Amino acid sequence: MNSLISYFRKHPLHILLLAIPLSVVSEIFHWRPIWIFVFSAIAVIPLASLIGESTEALAAYTGPKIGGLLNATLGNAAELIITIIAIRQGLLDLVKASITGSIIGNLLLVMGLSMLLGGLKNGIQSFDRQQSSNHAVMLVVVIVALIIPSFFSHSIGAEGSWGVELLSLGVAGVMIALYVVGLIYTLKVARSPIAVAGVELESEANRRWKPSRAISILALSTLGVVIMSEFLIGSVEEVVVSLGVSEFFLGVILIPLIGNIAEHLVSVTMAVRNNMDLSLEIAVSSSLQIALFVAPILVFISLLIGNPLTLIFNRFELLALGGGVVIAAMVAFDGESNWLEGAALLGVYIILGIGFFLLPTGG
Repeated sequence: MNSLISYFRKHPLHILLLAIPLSVVSEIFHWRPIWIFVFSAIAVIPLASLIGESTEALAAYTGPKIGGLLNATLGNAAELIITIIAIRQGLLDLVKASITGSIIGNLLLVMGLSMLLGGLKNGIQSFDRQQSSNHAVMLVVVIVALIIPSFFSHSIGAEGSWGVELLSLGVAGVMIALYVVGLIYTLKVARSPIAVAGVELESEANRRWKPSRAISILALSTLGVVIMSEFLIGSVEEVVVSLGVSEFFLGVILIPLIGNIAEHLVSVTMAVRNNMDLSLEIAVSSSLQIALFVAPILVFISLLIGNPLTLIFNRFELLALGGGVVIAAMVAFDGESNWLEGAALLGVYIILGIGFFLLPTGG
């Protein structure tokens, strides 16, 4: 018992694994959908954390550059799984909202909390201005790539037409090509805009997990995320009705938090430890991975599933994406941050959250 208590003290998120049997029981005995949703959502959090820890453990054996590739490939595995299952269920608006929510969540919520808490503890914090400029350029490029299909679609045809689908496929192909180029760049330089490379995170997994154990935990955690995501997505429509919130709100706020909260905590912790370079690298790289890898790969996967997903976002999503990138780039431009800038980023995120919450379905 003492050893179990000691383990959970070292790994507080892992206590949430207790939600897995509760989720299974609630699904088998057909409890109210809200309980299935809650238990499944809670269970995904530690499973996503274990995917991250096992990836870090493997990276410790492969070296920083290959480790960066692993991070770039598996960094958003949980959210990718959730969105694939949502596509299979035909919840395409939920998927697009999740893409938007992940990007603005990293740029506004995570960066905001990191700068706020880091600034309150350490005062003015500095970070690599050149690297932040690289991040800003890449963010502007990917946001333009996501916005273009939405604007051009009005002249090409209605959503679902062959012209709009072809445009989305073309844009997705270019974005994946940029992602591949970024991975090649990762192998050639110590630091890359799309992968947290060249820096070893201080985790016990890096020191004590053997490769075989890391691979086993990675496989089991991934399987667990698949099962929990099935339960989670299967209960979404009834939860939307019972709670009176929109499917859009669940996608843009809750789903991204569920899949990425462990990574968010690492970013904030690094800022509090006055390692703002790594904190920003985690937050921004995750946004770029969502935009350059997850979003376009979902377009192609959706074709295989039979529920084509287009990169056509509504005006509220476009406003959030554009505003999030602009303010995040402005805050990071001078290579310094303080708690007031963090509060400003959080304020914008909260304002958007209130708007998304009040937005009716189909708005």
